[in-house]
Order: sequence, then C-alpha cells, then structure tokens
Amino acid sequence: MAQDDPPADPDKPTQWAEFRTDLAEDRTIMATERTYAGWLRTAFAAIGIGLGFRAVFGDFDPPWLARAIATMFILAGAWLALAAAHRASATLAKMQAHELKGTSPPNFRLLSWAVVLGALTLVAGLRAMTGTSG
Repeated sequence: MAQDDPPADPDKPTQWAEFRTDLAEDRTIMATERTYAGWLRTAFAAIGIGLGFRAVFGDFDPPWLARAIATMFILAGAWLALAAAHRASATLAKMQAHELKGTSPPNFRLLSWAVVLGALTLVAGLRAMTGTSG
C-alpha cells in the first residue's frame, strides 16, 4: 500500500510536523491577544457600570454609598486591566512567534496601566465633584 511505503525524503514528515507545531504556537499567541482584548472590554464595562451607577443614582441616600459602589466597580475595572496584562505577558513569555508578528508584552502593560490611570482619575474626579464628606 502507498501509505506503508517509506517517504522519499525521510525528513519531510518531521519538517511538516514541526511546521504545524509552529503554526499552533502562532494560533495560541493570537488567542492570547484576543483573550487580553476580552479582559480589557470587561474592565471597560466595569468602569462604565461604576460611572453609570454614580450618574443614575446621584441622589442616592446616603450619598456616600453611591460613591462607594461606583468606586468599587471602577477600581475592579482597573484591577481587571492589570490582571489581563499579567496573564497575557506570562503566556506570551513562554511563546515564540514563527510566521506571525505578535504584539510585545510591554504594549499590553502600557495599555493596562493607561486604563488604571484613567480609572484612578475618574475616581478622583467623582470625589472632587461630590465632595468627600456626606
């Protein structure tokens, strides 16, 4: 049978197997990037929920409770952004791109820290608009 015959080039199956493995690693890198983007979307959603909660329940009684809940969601979004960068960087440190030009982990960290800075600025702005007492 044809499949029982030894290949003409004995290294050819090994080369194909290594190529397929390299492509699988590239797919894993792309999946990590998509996962990071999903985590960042979740972080932005948490920040948006916090901001929306404060906007909708501005006259909430007691007023400090609305600020506390909004702050909790905004800070949770900041934490999610940092966790996403940490996980993506840890995964990508184990990978090597072959046919793919991937995004470097420092870019993930930079973007996540920008989200954290924006979230902290938003929390400070909410505190300044409503005061710190009451």
